[in-house]
Amino acid sequence: MTIDEDKLNALLGRLVEEFGALASAPLAILGDRLGLYKAMAGAGPMTADQLSEKTQLRVRYMLEWLNAQAASGFVAYDPAAQTYTLSPEAAMVLADDSSPAFMIGGFEVLISMFMDLDKVQKAFRDGTGLGWHEHHPSLFSGTERFFRAGYNANLEPSWIPALDGVSDRLKAGAKVADVGCGFGASTIVLAQAYPASTFVGYDYHEPSITAARERAEAAGVADRVSFELAGAKTYPGRDFDLVAFFDCLHDMGDPVGAARHVRDTLAPGGVWMIVEPFANDRIEDNLNPVGRIYYSASTMVCTPCSLSQEVGLGLGAQAGEKRLRSVASEGGFSHFRRAAQTPFNLVFEARA
Repeated sequence: MTIDEDKLNALLGRLVEEFGALASAPLAILGDRLGLYKAMAGAGPMTADQLSEKTQLRVRYMLEWLNAQAASGFVAYDPAAQTYTLSPEAAMVLADDSSPAFMIGGFEVLISMFMDLDKVQKAFRDGTGLGWHEHHPSLFSGTERFFRAGYNANLEPSWIPALDGVSDRLKAGAKVADVGCGFGASTIVLAQAYPASTFVGYDYHEPSITAARERAEAAGVADRVSFELAGAKTYPGRDFDLVAFFDCLHDMGDPVGAARHVRDTLAPGGVWMIVEPFANDRIEDNLNPVGRIYYSASTMVCTPCSLSQEVGLGLGAQAGEKRLRSVASEGGFSHFRRAAQTPFNLVFEARA
C-alpha cells in the first residue's frame, strides 16, 4: 500500500490540533469553576500576579493556566508588558452566563462523554443503550448551560414570533407545556418573556425536576411555572395552547408515540413546537464543524438514550427535517413546517 506523505502529514497536523483542543477543555472548565474568566472580564491587561491576587489563587498555577489560554487564543498575551487580556468577545463566550454566545456548558458535556466511555462501549457491544439518567451529572448541568444561551438569544425575539399566531396567544395568556424540560431553562425563559401565560415543565428525570423547581424560584416565576415528573407519552395535562419539545425529541425511544400524545393534549388550534439540533437530510451535507459536534454527541448520548427505551427508533441528533416530518405525520399532524433556524437549531411548527 502506497502512503501519500502529504496526506499523512496533514492528518498528523490535524491530530495535533485535536490533542490541543482536548487538553484545553479541562482548563476551560477550571477557568469557569475558579472564576478566572469572570475575574478577567472587563479588567483589561493583567499580569499573572495581579490575577492571582484578585482571585486568591496560587500564582504558579495561574501562570501556566494563562499561558495555555494564550496558546489556545482565548486570551491575548503582550510579551513586552507580560500581561494577559480577555477581550470583550471572549468574555461573552467564556465569562457571561447570560450571553447568547456563552459556550462553557459544552465543556461540561465533554466531561460526561469521558466519564461514561465504558458504559457506551458496553452499549456498542450488547445494544442495550444508555438512559439519560445513567450518565454522569455533568451532562445534565452542561446541557442546560449550553442550550440556555440559545434560548436566551432566540426564543422570544425570533422563534416564538415565527410560529403563526403563537406570540399573540402567549401575550394574551396561554397554557404551555415544556416536555423534556431538564433543568427548566427553556420553560423559565418563556415564562419571563410572557408573564400573562402559565407553564408546566415535564421530565422523567427526578433530579432535573428538582433543579428546575429551584431555578424557577430563584428566577421569580414559580407562581406561574410548575414542574412535574412525567414522560413524553404520559404527561397528564390537557388543552395546551402550545406544547414545546426543546432538543429532546430525537432522544426519545418512541417519538411517534410522543407525537400522538402531544396531539391528544393540545387545545383546538394548539401548536406543537419542535426545536431540534440543526441537520440537513443528507449525511454528506452534515460533514462540517456543527455536524461533527452533533454526531459525536449523538454517538455518546442521544442514540444510546433512544435505544435504551421502548421502540428505540434511534433518530439521533442529526435526524434532519425529512425524518422529523415523518414522525409528526405518523403522530397525526397534518401541518408541519420549518419556522426558523440558527447554525445550531431547527425550529418546526406542527398542527393537527
